[in-house]
Amino acid sequence: MTVHQLITRSRTRLLTVLAACLFVLLGGVPGALADTRRDPASTDCISTPAEYKAAWDARQVRCVSPSLFGTTHTRGDTTLYPSGFWYAWAGSNTNLERYLQLRSRYGDQPPKTGIGVLSFVGYPGLDSWDTPTDLAVYTVPAGTRAQVPAFETWFRLLDEKFGHTDAYPLAAQRDLVLAYSRLGKGEDVVGAFQDVTGCKRGRLLKGAAPSAAIGCSRDFLDALAAAGPSPYDGASSLACFANFQSGYTGPRDAAALRGVLYQCQDAGFLNTGVGLGYNTYANPFVCKSAAGQTVRQRYTGREFILPNASFGELPSHVDIPLDLGNPNQRGFLQKGYC
Repeated sequence: MTVHQLITRSRTRLLTVLAACLFVLLGGVPGALADTRRDPASTDCISTPAEYKAAWDARQVRCVSPSLFGTTHTRGDTTLYPSGFWYAWAGSNTNLERYLQLRSRYGDQPPKTGIGVLSFVGYPGLDSWDTPTDLAVYTVPAGTRAQVPAFETWFRLLDEKFGHTDAYPLAAQRDLVLAYSRLGKGEDVVGAFQDVTGCKRGRLLKGAAPSAAIGCSRDFLDALAAAGPSPYDGASSLACFANFQSGYTGPRDAAALRGVLYQCQDAGFLNTGVGLGYNTYANPFVCKSAAGQTVRQRYTGREFILPNASFGELPSHVDIPLDLGNPNQRGFLQKGYC
């Protein structure tokens, strides 16, 4: 075994263990997931996108096969994520089960369903969100890997794609993972993002873009600048990562690494780095206000990443339009859903 292989194996073991420890500290988020643990092999479970759409329309609550995924997207898009993205974020079957529960519970109040889905996914800025949005439910081509979007997963994928470039030093990866694994009582991933990048939590939650004016560190901002435009602005994830690797001249620390993931693959400030969703809004399934819910209760469902694809490349899919209602009637985001 070469020295490089030994280093890579040691790095993978260390960061995988750290990510697993964080998941255990969160207790598997039992309050958020407990009533979705059904037998996925049951013949009663939904196994096709068409069956899911029928259950949604009938306001039925059923178990969903792990072969189905769900991704929210702007209405009219032809790909899971905007075409420049390397990977698309996808909700698991447990998320899809939760959406059916929302639909059943709040079918007479459609915005609680539509906005509830977006909140569960982890959208910020929902107080004013008015972009028409759909939920795509789909199966993936044979051989497609659904991967847990832990920080280590991203750096392994980058090593596989670009080779060992020294762009993402082990020490910086370790510091990034540790910042997210040391969350204490009352602290959350937005606080971890602030600790790593300097960007002020309160300003981020009010919709401010990263800048020196809200406290973002020079290393973080320089990483954003070196990476160049986001795929949301018509660039590609791979070009974005390549730009950072070749053009960033500052310290390759946790702030810089967090910046490149933020810019190139939509790992925003609500991203947990352990494959669970999170939002500071009220969890739709906890009958308390957002302020009255614990940090643990605001973690949501399991999330994965999949190679981005056009809908035409998928074996099967359906689009479900989400009714978002009027932005000035979303007091439930803070007051609670029930």
